[in-house]
Amino acid sequence: MAKLFESFTIKETVFKNRIVMAPMCMYQSDQEDGKITDWHRVHYPSRAVGGVGLIITEATAVQPQGRISSRDLGIWNDHQIDGQAEVVRLMKQSGAKTGIQLAHAGRKATVDGIIYSASAIAFDDSYQTPKEMSLRDIEETIEAFKNGAIRAKKAGFDVIEIHAAHGYLINQFLSPLTNKRSDLYGGNAENRYRLLKQVIDVVNEVWNGPLFVRISAHDYSDGGMTPEQYVEMSQWMKQQGVDLIDVSSGAVVPARISVFPGYQVPFAETIKKLTPIATGAVGLITSPLQAEEILQNERADMVFLARELLRDPYWAYTAAKELKAEITAPVPYERGWV
Repeated sequence: MAKLFESFTIKETVFKNRIVMAPMCMYQSDQEDGKITDWHRVHYPSRAVGGVGLIITEATAVQPQGRISSRDLGIWNDHQIDGQAEVVRLMKQSGAKTGIQLAHAGRKATVDGIIYSASAIAFDDSYQTPKEMSLRDIEETIEAFKNGAIRAKKAGFDVIEIHAAHGYLINQFLSPLTNKRSDLYGGNAENRYRLLKQVIDVVNEVWNGPLFVRISAHDYSDGGMTPEQYVEMSQWMKQQGVDLIDVSSGAVVPARISVFPGYQVPFAETIKKLTPIATGAVGLITSPLQAEEILQNERADMVFLARELLRDPYWAYTAAKELKAEITAPVPYERGWV
């Protein structure tokens, strides 16, 4: 059996294979109320039919001012739970495990009103200058993550992923390039980690399932974070009960990035081996052999596919055929599989 199709267990949750659909914003909440639409009811379950082991839905805002765009999904009020629960039910019908990425965009939000960040520094000239968060703002946001986790549990998700990557709010606190604070949330690594630490703590108060954190392991800029620096923070996350680090990179500040197939995989390998902790590898992973190599060489424990699953919702069947793995297709699709 190809390792890509071996099961993987975290906290008694069994994933039927190591294929993960990475969170990708859809911008399809067209009433701008953060609610699920028909787009989501089709988009996510189709990947479950396609054989993906774990589907993590798009960045889902814990506060309305924390949306990347006004059309993002939200989990900031109870009226959003039913739609999320429906999509969870539809995905689980086809054997996929389900995850939600709890997020806050911080200074990269493009919604009306005040936006917030660790420090009052705009991403670039096209973005609004944010308000530096007060201690009260921080407390309210931490509570919003906790309430988002409560709602995610009510909706029936199997996994929660905390979004601490891609230059969004938590990432803005983690990186010295964006965090110029002089209080307990700024300065040394322990202080910059404090917001993520507190978010993990409050989520753990209400959640006992698998807990992932997505990080941007490299800032690609002088004075920024590197994978080696994230090893220390990953060790702290492990001590707090985080089960897997979803290792991405970049986007905290404008930077030139050399992009090529698997360019972020070495970062996942570094975190996995030096923490040690389970990791997910992501970044232009497209071919089954490429995914299998990552797992066979123990560079990561799960493979996160993004754009490739936009191009091919049924990539898992293609991979199984190429890797000569025996998997079960839904009965209506068996004629196409034989």
